[in-house]
Amino acid sequence: MKKNNNQQINLKMDEKHNQTIAMLNDENHPTQTRIDDNRTGLRKCCSSFFAPLRNNLLLTMTITGVFFGLLLGFLCRLSKPSSETVMILSFPGDILMRMLKMLILPLITSSLITGLAVLDPKSSGKLGVYALTYYFCTTILAAVLGIILVQLIRPGERGNKAQVRLELLGDDPKADQITTLDAIFDLFRNMFAENIIQAALEQVKTTREYGTVDTNGTTPPKVKFSTRYVAGTNFLGLITFCCAFGIAIGTMGQRGEPMLHFFLILNEIVMKLIKLTMWYSPFGIMFLVAGKILEIEDLLKLAQSLGMYALTVLTGLAIHSLITLPFIFYVITRRNPFAFYKGMLQAWLIGIGTGSSAASLPVTFRCLEETLKLDRRVTRFVLPIGATVNMDGTALYEAVAPVFLAQLMGRQLGIGQLIIVSLTATVASIGAASIPSAGLVTMLLVMSAVNIPAKEITIIFAIDWALDRIRTSVNILGDGIGAGIVDHLVRSELGPTELEEGENTNKPIQARTAARLSTARHLSTHEDFNETVITTALD
Repeated sequence: MKKNNNQQINLKMDEKHNQTIAMLNDENHPTQTRIDDNRTGLRKCCSSFFAPLRNNLLLTMTITGVFFGLLLGFLCRLSKPSSETVMILSFPGDILMRMLKMLILPLITSSLITGLAVLDPKSSGKLGVYALTYYFCTTILAAVLGIILVQLIRPGERGNKAQVRLELLGDDPKADQITTLDAIFDLFRNMFAENIIQAALEQVKTTREYGTVDTNGTTPPKVKFSTRYVAGTNFLGLITFCCAFGIAIGTMGQRGEPMLHFFLILNEIVMKLIKLTMWYSPFGIMFLVAGKILEIEDLLKLAQSLGMYALTVLTGLAIHSLITLPFIFYVITRRNPFAFYKGMLQAWLIGIGTGSSAASLPVTFRCLEETLKLDRRVTRFVLPIGATVNMDGTALYEAVAPVFLAQLMGRQLGIGQLIIVSLTATVASIGAASIPSAGLVTMLLVMSAVNIPAKEITIIFAIDWALDRIRTSVNILGDGIGAGIVDHLVRSELGPTELEEGENTNKPIQARTAARLSTARHLSTHEDFNETVITTALD
């Protein structure tokens, strides 16, 4: 009897145990009730197609804007519109460019200052070393790739050279006489601006004025060097000042926190304005693309004359953006680079529409911080510098163009001259302003390094507008990949963020400078050590 009772008790306990496990399983995995889906196959197909589009509405609208811009531009060409009509059609796109450029200055200043103010000098130093090493290596790789392709394809030796020069060569452009030394010195002059307010409007440029030559020709003409200011924001000077300003705030401790809070709030305001601007961007990009297509005078003649040159540049940009950069990203981070590219698609499209990496900078911030979830301290330091210094597409373009022009003139550049072209293209791309077609100005520097007349550059004027947009989009992808790599390398060292920001919070901003953070960490470590010692002594 006892055995039977014990067996019954065990059976009851087993049943209760099984019931408990079943209840737990039901809690962890709730019962899924089957819902009869009476939708037709067509409705299911449409729902699965439009659901991702609704979830990425802004990106979908931007892609649609680019497509309709191309369609509108080619259709309007059939009616041969006047220059006034083209100007009116391009007006909404011009408004978009102005809106984006308006946000560049407050975005760069607030992001750099807040990013560096909460970083200790050791962390900011590592960020700078990683970022600059990446920028230099990828820019050199892009320039070397361009030279290899132009030597293999040899676009200047294909087709009728005389016809190309007759159709496309114009007057000698009124360009200043510049040398490599002048360009390098101008980089440092612009880095240390004498007036920070003026740096927001103008930048320094060195010019050479040659005196009159004597009738005998025995003495060389005297050269007079002069520096003048030309229109255009001096981003190098602003970045240098903001870096120093942010590091100084970080060393001031509690007294620097009011200024830090000011720039944090300024950065949040700018990001809110960027989000509002982005809803106008699909409409603006549509008319921006259409207007640029209408500005081309003869598409057929352009394709016949410079088709091989454009193919060489586009092949190089495709290899650099689809093979070189993804390979570097995967080797370092072991992540899928094309999934990373997907998160940057919005910034890439804006770059194609605007042709300016600086104008696309607000969108690049939004993609990296909100879509790809990179550390704000990394993006605020890396992206403003990358938009000014990292010009992979421009370096490749400026390496291809001089060799193409030399081939068109019937000249063969030796190994030494090709090395000079690659190095000079790297320096010139760093000095190129992040504005549309700025590479044409710095290309004169590369051409002068191998003694190619400045008037030859007018040959590629006709197609520069299109190639400029593609190389700008490659520059933006390079900036994003660089930020992703630096974020991967320093994430474990930076620790949790001290910036409590976001559009969905009403909490007051609580941020501490680098000096207070290091002090707090030191005190915390000291207290933990004392507590450990006391506990050990009591045991």
